[in-house]
Amino acid sequence: MKTLLNNIDLNEALIGKSNIGFVPTMGSLHKGHISLIKKSLKRSKITVVSIFVNPKQFNNKMDFKKYPRNIKKDLNILKRLKVDFVFIPKTRDIFKSKNNIKIKLKKKEEILCARYRKGHFEGVIDVMTRLTKIVKPSKIFMGEKDFQQLLLVKKYIGNNYDSRIIPCKTIRDKNKVALSSRNFLLNKNELITAGKIAKKLISFKKKGSGKHDLKKILNIQKNKFNRLYNIRIEYLELRNKNNLKITNKIRNAKIFIAYYINNVRLIDNF
Repeated sequence: MKTLLNNIDLNEALIGKSNIGFVPTMGSLHKGHISLIKKSLKRSKITVVSIFVNPKQFNNKMDFKKYPRNIKKDLNILKRLKVDFVFIPKTRDIFKSKNNIKIKLKKKEEILCARYRKGHFEGVIDVMTRLTKIVKPSKIFMGEKDFQQLLLVKKYIGNNYDSRIIPCKTIRDKNKVALSSRNFLLNKNELITAGKIAKKLISFKKKGSGKHDLKKILNIQKNKFNRLYNIRIEYLELRNKNNLKITNKIRNAKIFIAYYINNVRLIDNF
């Protein structure tokens, strides 16, 4: 494994290389990241993993400062996996060139996380555009936990570059909590609570096909969650998984949730 610390080193390392798989991360790697990397190693000739905590996608400065970082542990994981290259750029490396793609979410896209985190997805798409221009991958591997992000990146990156976005299933722990770097900020009891919420929504999804007025039932469930678990839910909605429109049918739909446990924001979909 070779560690590359700037754009020049990366460009030199990738000269003449083809079938490049790319896994963009913000570090604090977990089994979810590892599953993405393993897919890239299996389906690509060369695998590049980036570690860059992007300041532009944080609409809260304190959230950016608190984001878990453990570069030494990350490098040990990547070395064990036998990744070809790990790219750890500085902020100036990423943002020194102009972004030619105009990033402006449409009104219909300002839903779910985009409604509550102003500028977040613009920041994500901006940095993904820049990383794609630098790495020039054949394939980009992304998890489905950030489902709205996945669809937006597909739209803005997939339609403008010769890079295919490969969706990868959400990896969960034994309590059904979606793995996330933010989970490192939760204590044991908070993780147990997150597990209870995940299990209830998985069960709801399985049993919901024969029910009417799912929107109303989900709203009742939202109030129950807030009361029982002392959490603050931003949204709990059933949406079509292809266009993210609100729906009242389980078929071709996902339940989307975002909530805070002790000031730590978690998102998931089922």
